[in-house]
Amino acid sequence: MMRIRLAPALAAGDYSRLSALLADSVAGGASVGFLAPLPMAEAAAYWAQVDALLGPGLQLWLAEEGEELLGCVQLAPCQRGNGRHRAEVQKLLVHSARRGRGVARQLMAALEDHAHKQGIRLLVLDTEAGSGAEEVYRKLGWRKSGEIPDYAASPDGRLHPTAYYFKQL
Repeated sequence: MMRIRLAPALAAGDYSRLSALLADSVAGGASVGFLAPLPMAEAAAYWAQVDALLGPGLQLWLAEEGEELLGCVQLAPCQRGNGRHRAEVQKLLVHSARRGRGVARQLMAALEDHAHKQGIRLLVLDTEAGSGAEEVYRKLGWRKSGEIPDYAASPDGRLHPTAYYFKQL
């Protein structure tokens, strides 16, 4: 049975599981800030940076089934005085073998519930325009606000537009 948990800190075993998840996502073409092939050392270094930031300014949810990591998502609440009502959703990752089974939906539901309880009323995110992630966000009630052409390189190095989405809670 899938379990979604908020991770206040990462355990030693989490680094390897998260690194494998990130590498799987990049290998599958996800535009999440890395080029392919993603060395595991680079992935582990990224998760060490995330671990160091976990707290009020960054939260991380893990979707697990037993010891298997199915996916994750991050929430970065705005720390500025005029923006404490909003937060950015980052790095929604679902293992390629587990897509289409509601993992993203459950991760986002947990994140949105937590955000709402924290007084956050506006969520924003960006994703590669034309990617499968856009359909996921639309099905979850997110609204597209626009696109920027040639914004980010996909894992293969080609430039793609980025789409911006928001959701009011």
